[in-house]
Amino acid sequence: MSTSQSATNAVASSNHIHSTTLPTNNATNSTSKQNASQSPYPHILEPLDLGFTTLKNRIVMGSMHTGLEDRFYNYGKLAAYFAERAKGGVAMMITGGISPNREGWLLPAGGTMNTKADVLNHRRVTQAVHKHDSKIIMQILHSGRYGYHPFSVSSSAIKSPITPFKPRKMSIKNIEQTVKDYARCATLAKEAGYDGVEIMGSEGYLLNQFLSRHVNQRTDEYGGDIYARMKFPLNVVRAVREAVGSDFIIIFRLSMLDLVQDGNVMDEVITIAKALEEAGVNIINTGIGWHEARVPTIVTSVPRAAFVDFTHEVKKHVNIAVMASNRINMPDTAEQIVADGQADLIQMARPFLADPYWVNKAKEGKTDRINTCIACNQACLDHTFQHKRSTCLVNPQACYETELVYKKAKVAKKVAVVGGGVAGMSAATVAAKRGHDVTLFEAKDRLGGQFNYAKVIPGKEEFFETIRYFTNELNHQGVTVKLDTKVDKAMLEEGKFDHIIIATGVVPRSLVGKLEGADLPQVISYADLLSGQKSVGDSVAVIGAGGIGFDVSEYLTAHHTQPMDEIDPDLLKDLSYRPTPQSIESWREEWGVTLDSDYQTDGGLVKREKITPMRQVYLMQRSAGRLGAGLNKTSGWVHRAAVKSHGVIQLSGVQYEKITDEGIWVTNPQGHSQLLRVDSVVVCAGQESVNELMPNVGDAPNAQYHLIGGAKLAAELDAKRAIRDGAEVAATI
Repeated sequence: MSTSQSATNAVASSNHIHSTTLPTNNATNSTSKQNASQSPYPHILEPLDLGFTTLKNRIVMGSMHTGLEDRFYNYGKLAAYFAERAKGGVAMMITGGISPNREGWLLPAGGTMNTKADVLNHRRVTQAVHKHDSKIIMQILHSGRYGYHPFSVSSSAIKSPITPFKPRKMSIKNIEQTVKDYARCATLAKEAGYDGVEIMGSEGYLLNQFLSRHVNQRTDEYGGDIYARMKFPLNVVRAVREAVGSDFIIIFRLSMLDLVQDGNVMDEVITIAKALEEAGVNIINTGIGWHEARVPTIVTSVPRAAFVDFTHEVKKHVNIAVMASNRINMPDTAEQIVADGQADLIQMARPFLADPYWVNKAKEGKTDRINTCIACNQACLDHTFQHKRSTCLVNPQACYETELVYKKAKVAKKVAVVGGGVAGMSAATVAAKRGHDVTLFEAKDRLGGQFNYAKVIPGKEEFFETIRYFTNELNHQGVTVKLDTKVDKAMLEEGKFDHIIIATGVVPRSLVGKLEGADLPQVISYADLLSGQKSVGDSVAVIGAGGIGFDVSEYLTAHHTQPMDEIDPDLLKDLSYRPTPQSIESWREEWGVTLDSDYQTDGGLVKREKITPMRQVYLMQRSAGRLGAGLNKTSGWVHRAAVKSHGVIQLSGVQYEKITDEGIWVTNPQGHSQLLRVDSVVVCAGQESVNELMPNVGDAPNAQYHLIGGAKLAAELDAKRAIRDGAEVAATI
């Protein structure tokens, strides 16, 4: 028997999940198991024995490319980023993708593990993590045709729709050398102190490009049926296992649902999974969809745990640990998945950007203090695709752990925060955490500001969680909150505050005086509509096609919307209240995703159900060109597709003439006047800052004033900037 076969067989025999979690003669392990059983989440906090090593719980932080991996001088920051999450209690973390060779770079000069110099840099990360009793896995990712460089390669010379370069078809010699590159990369990872590697075989990257007929059109030994198509990925796994030995974790991220034309069917996925187990993989991780797929897989409108049944289907056929992923962000969801036997482990990536202490909070029964990931993508994936450092909209410290530091104040100051939107709540919580005496004033009867409008958009129910988190943090940090309090300059001066933070936000821009008929009763602002103060008829014109215009269009046409004017306002003040989100079944039917976990349609795609909108909506903008061009990169296409499927009529390059009782008169791009017969007009034409409390030039107030969020700059509901503004100002006073 060869060395390779011996290593593979040894690991295969130890890969089976042990029914007992840890040896009972180990006091520490026994305590860990006892603590898990006493927790409200006993299944996700129970250890998992992999045979040669044990994970202390079932929660894994998945791979995210932060931008820190690509430059050696950022590895100190990367180490701090991972260390913070290790302190937070997670059992195991997976790095962003590290290339095994130059052809596999995502970007030119991307992160690699090819030399001894790389080992020294990565060792800073592994040592930082191991100090806190957590494991760390290095993901080996070969981008294939997704690489943003001219020397990309793939199974076939077929250009990706999301990159500008056509790949070169890999020769057999090239394939064989790449197998060796993977093995060398894994060997160096082990030398750097990693506990294992994850081999990326999903999301449309190189190995997925070989596994699926969507790209693999080869006619040699690496193309054809599934057994030929999986030869290269299996050779990679075998070579890695031989190189690292039996006492090293190997995870394979397997695409369980391609969601692309000519994608694999479940029978093929299961065939691959069985072969991976035999080849020596310890854990199979879930991948859902290719990056080029036209089905959303992780944005906020995707229901929680929308794909876990596909993971469960694979789990039925293997005896190694299987990990669920995608849109799992809170302990109750994770607990149910493991308790029901649908998966052995839960992978969450962005939720650990939002809250590095997610696991410890769950363990301590402090779920209400978890800063929940709202799956907005605005500061993480959008940054990644713009080649910026990732962070988090709801947690601006993410990936800035060494730069945005909340040090205890040497002298406690008296601080007033005016405005209870996300900017004000962010500033108040950070200031109080640092030891300042903070009072937060809010003119309305609830906190949340503009988030109170965003949270009622269908598919944005997660935004309720952010308001819940900040409200609880204000209470925990001892902030004095005064609702229904309209503040004036005299009150602030009389309060003898040392610092006054103006976070009074924005108001919708009115068209009264700018457009004839804008003062008619059927003309309302988006705030009037989304607060439930006013309602609309069966046909509506929406003025303004920015993010708010798209949100309003979805709100007006989606069947699972709960109209705000039908909800008891007092119910909305209850932090535990959540509107009923779209069901997984309804969501899949709308997007053309199979309801059958044992699907036999290519890529799991089926015909999309036609939607009959709740009302007729016209979405209009003055500028020419495509509507929604300025929406966020990773989620904008989802909103554009949703509005289109909901039958919204989109008009660009129109000039608004006047509004009458008949409807709205516009001039179309051809210069012709046209009447849109609508019952209502909703104005989404931007916002204006509210900042009259700021001192005038020449004033000499007793306090130091700070202007943040929308009050500083009235942009499109920019919560990312608002929350960061609040945190940065509060960190300096």
